Amino acid sequence: MLSFKCDGKLKTLLLHAGKLSKLPVKSFSCKPFSNSAMGRELCVAEVEIQKDKPLVVATSHLESPCPGPPKWDQMYSKERVEQAKEAVNLLKKDPNVIFGGDMNWDDKLDGQFPFPDGWVDAWQELRLGNNGWTYDTKSNQMLAGNRTLQKRLDRFICNLRDYKISGIEMIGMDAIPGLSYIKEKKVRKEVKKLELPVLPSDHYGLLLTISIQ
Repeated sequence: MLSFKCDGKLKTLLLHAGKLSKLPVKSFSCKPFSNSAMGRELCVAEVEIQKDKPLVVATSHLESPCPGPPKWDQMYSKERVEQAKEAVNLLKKDPNVIFGGDMNWDDKLDGQFPFPDGWVDAWQELRLGNNGWTYDTKSNQMLAGNRTLQKRLDRFICNLRDYKISGIEMIGMDAIPGLSYIKEKKVRKEVKKLELPVLPSDHYGLLLTISIQ
């Protein structure tokens, strides 16, 4: 039987980054970002695999773009980039790091993800040439009716001394059988009701596999 610890903040935060582990957790901490207007933070766990091969697993939900009235330009790119830099700066001291999560990253707006030499983007490392869109309003039927948006928002950024990345795949792409919901969409002056399937999330998930070198 597995037991898990739950951060008490889950009771009050709508969008929260968390982790579950089958491996023994040696330490766990969360550090709020210095510039977040949305309560975003970096959560870090050190898990025990082998005593001489420490592994740090970190996650975060970086600042979200919020285009909307009155200005339609609240994209929070500057904040997101600074949060990514802050996270990497905190993690770079560790020899084996996996940093993954909903980065809300937009390469056109935010530029290249700011990781140091020796770090890799797991998707680009193994699936170069594949778009890797984890948010895709065209293929994710749960998002049908939304404006077209196809972005690689979710990522795994890794720096591994004693391990190697051996696989990465997209998951959660199938609808949950027997579930649907009603979405209202305004077309010209008429409001239409669309019955849409339910998927595990509006984002597709990423499954990363690593192995000991």
